[in-house]
Amino acid sequence: MSPDQPALHIVLVRPEIPQNTGSIARLAAATKTRLHLVGPLGFSLADRYLKRAGLDYWPLVDLRTYPGWEPFVAANQKLAAKFFSARAEPSYLAANYARGDYLVFGSETKGLGPEFIAERTDSTFRIPIFEPRVRSLNLANAVSIVVYEALRQTGVVS
Repeated sequence: MSPDQPALHIVLVRPEIPQNTGSIARLAAATKTRLHLVGPLGFSLADRYLKRAGLDYWPLVDLRTYPGWEPFVAANQKLAAKFFSARAEPSYLAANYARGDYLVFGSETKGLGPEFIAERTDSTFRIPIFEPRVRSLNLANAVSIVVYEALRQTGVVS
């Protein structure tokens, strides 16, 4: 991997809440990961809540946007992806992360969708939730948990 390539890629598919995406953009800037937004987005990139959540770190974000999943895949031919869903079985701690991995998360209300996950069950992971009445974690929290575990496993942080 080239030194100018990011250690990881965060991929948000159809994100809906600008504050979550802004927080994740801030995480991407802090960890020098590339952020991919795959549309359709539930907000404008000029949204004031999106900008506010990302604070003044937006110039530091390595951001790529795509109108949909197919254009994203076409632009990222050597895609080594891990997918995350509250409905998956294996824990995110069981994943073997590698530099250059794409960490893919779905929208806040629908996730990646059962059909999408069904085609990728061997590379889909979940973050354990101990209270059965909680359906899922906040998207920005989930992305943070996975990114730092992936950075730990790849030796970027120790």
